[in-house]
Amino acid sequence: MVVRARSCNLAVMRHARCPCPLSRARRQLVRPGHAEDRRGLQRAGNNELNIYTLDIHTVDIHTVGGDCMGWLIGVDVGGTFTDFYALHESDGREVVHKTPSTPADPASAILNGLATLSEDFGISLAEVRRLAHGTTIGTNALIQRKGKPVGVVTTRGFRDLLEIGRQIRPRLYDLRTDNPAPLAPRKHRFEVEERIGPSGEILTPLDAESLAAVIEAVRSSGVEACAVCLLFAFLNGRHEQQVATEIAKALPQLQISLSSEVQPEFREYERFSTTLLNAYLQPVVSRYLRVLEEQLTGRVPHASVGINQSSGGLMSVKRAQRFPIRTALSGPAAGAIGALHAARLCGRPNVITLDMGGTSADVCLIRAHQAGTGFSRKVADFPVRLPMIDINTVGAGGGSIAWFDRDGLLKVGPASAGAEPGPACYGLGGNDPTVTDANVALGRLSPRGLLGGTLALDVDAAKRSLAPIAERLGYCVERSAHGVLGIVTANMVRAIRAVSVERGHDPRDFSLMPFGGAGALHADGVARELGITEILVPAAPGILCAMGLVVSDLKEDFVRSARLTVTGANHAAMRKLVDALAEDARDWGNSEGIEDGDLRREYSFDMRYVGQNFELSVPLAMQTPDELPDADQLVALFGEIHERSYGYANPEDPVEVVNLRLIARAPLGQPPERDFGRADGAARPAATRQVWFDANAAADTPVYERACLLPGHVIEGPAVIEQLDATTVVAPGARACVDGSLNIIIEVKS
Repeated sequence: MVVRARSCNLAVMRHARCPCPLSRARRQLVRPGHAEDRRGLQRAGNNELNIYTLDIHTVDIHTVGGDCMGWLIGVDVGGTFTDFYALHESDGREVVHKTPSTPADPASAILNGLATLSEDFGISLAEVRRLAHGTTIGTNALIQRKGKPVGVVTTRGFRDLLEIGRQIRPRLYDLRTDNPAPLAPRKHRFEVEERIGPSGEILTPLDAESLAAVIEAVRSSGVEACAVCLLFAFLNGRHEQQVATEIAKALPQLQISLSSEVQPEFREYERFSTTLLNAYLQPVVSRYLRVLEEQLTGRVPHASVGINQSSGGLMSVKRAQRFPIRTALSGPAAGAIGALHAARLCGRPNVITLDMGGTSADVCLIRAHQAGTGFSRKVADFPVRLPMIDINTVGAGGGSIAWFDRDGLLKVGPASAGAEPGPACYGLGGNDPTVTDANVALGRLSPRGLLGGTLALDVDAAKRSLAPIAERLGYCVERSAHGVLGIVTANMVRAIRAVSVERGHDPRDFSLMPFGGAGALHADGVARELGITEILVPAAPGILCAMGLVVSDLKEDFVRSARLTVTGANHAAMRKLVDALAEDARDWGNSEGIEDGDLRREYSFDMRYVGQNFELSVPLAMQTPDELPDADQLVALFGEIHERSYGYANPEDPVEVVNLRLIARAPLGQPPERDFGRADGAARPAATRQVWFDANAAADTPVYERACLLPGHVIEGPAVIEQLDATTVVAPGARACVDGSLNIIIEVKS
């Protein structure tokens, strides 16, 4: 097999050596375990031999013998680029690829990228075993309010609950700003006669006549989806099931979401809101996934397709169509999973991630190889009660626009130039000055362009976009560009402080892991502001979200709500609920074709002191219900968590359980460990150029091609390291080393 690839989309195929696409000298490379001779390559034993011959123009892949196993592909659709990471299961070959996103039709970018992987990189799409997808369809539909008309059926007397909410102003000191109006207007909220009590008992049976009237009202309203949210349905979902059954009989085309299935937890406002959002997204997301699945069936006929969840981990397309709200933070969650994987490879248990893309920056704190999980947050200003990886997002991306506010101060973001028209330097019609334009003006980004030179960057256009800012400030363009970067750095620092300092964590105890297309460009400034002394740049930072999709587990979250005081008398009741969770996990595993022995289980209880408003999550070291701790042990575990969180615990105060949770995982495999060899000499720069590291003068700076760097290479700053998917800046005084997994570890100047 011979495959020819354009140099603009060079794959990173890592074996014993990693070739430099900028080198004019042709190099021949061989997988680990084969003999290498400087005069050529010799076959070692009877093993398969792959020869990779690269120069600036082409990649030729010659495969001799050997059996093919499957490819695993992760696809992350971002606001500017759609990223691909492909891993071959047998030998660990990796291919990375980026293609511009197509916001009007995200599936087009996915299909185009798969075609490139096949045509340019020689990946047989018939050999793709799994394709994992991180999607922004649901998030964008909520932000842009592009969902379909939706209705709500609720208990009589609770029609206005979604509007009343918690009576908390979104901005404490702004009396004019209000919460967004419910996605279902009042005329589309319908009441049915029924009532379930606080213990799950039926107080008022479901009235057939009122239900028939509701069905007719739903029919005449023209809604395309309906949320059924009844009081205390999280304890007893019988009435919701009955309502759904009758509506489905009369209106089979209507999509229905039940609060007892979407998230059966107490706190009715958050449960109602989450269910309404799910119903609002169902027509849009299910249609997209249905069309995508049909198109993928023709392209990757033997691949199972998984959709990433906001809590990390994959779910089937069928489940994603049923619960689209779970994809609200699909892409950022994949980045956190990829960061966890990279942190384990280099033995760093505590990292703070900085995922900086084209539109926003997402930060997450990972402690002891665990990413925090939150259960209450807002998506597009609407409350969502679902498990989500604890990610803080700020409008600070490469496309973030610099502008002057009414107070005359320069601001950066949250408005973004996005993929279309993009920053001015892209030459696609954008004129607004952006963070990317500032990096181009300062020489930090190569004038050759992005994506191996396929996306040209116009330096003069970048400087022209910044000229009005420079004129207003009275500075030169370069100093103004430096100020733009300082502002976007401050925005990201505030986001990191929110997940670290404000929660009792000292960022100086963590390594900073930048990724995304722009993360490594800005990591040094962020680290110095926070006092962080180590930056960890993964091997493919711009593709880490896509890589996270490949290393993700199949995952499902289960919850049962019950307010039970932690006493010996209630232990049997808690055990019964834990048994129910275990049964839920077994049923899910069976539906996904997973053997019970292959499931990993993570139990936790949401606990609080009696009288407290909010709970703390208490993880339990158990795999089976038989291992449930007794009451005294539960109280002690809660006390440890409360002491760690608030610096206080009282073992004499009564404690209660509010929610019982189970996370079920089915590992889908991990990339094999590989030996990348060691550097046999100093790293050699591919070029030099003028780069501005401060506002006063430019420095003659060596530029390295990351594909040429091997474990053991050391680079003293200042330096710029370029690769297909990202650019890394090593500031003056900093020192960068390449570790055994091809991560770059940067020691930051204090």
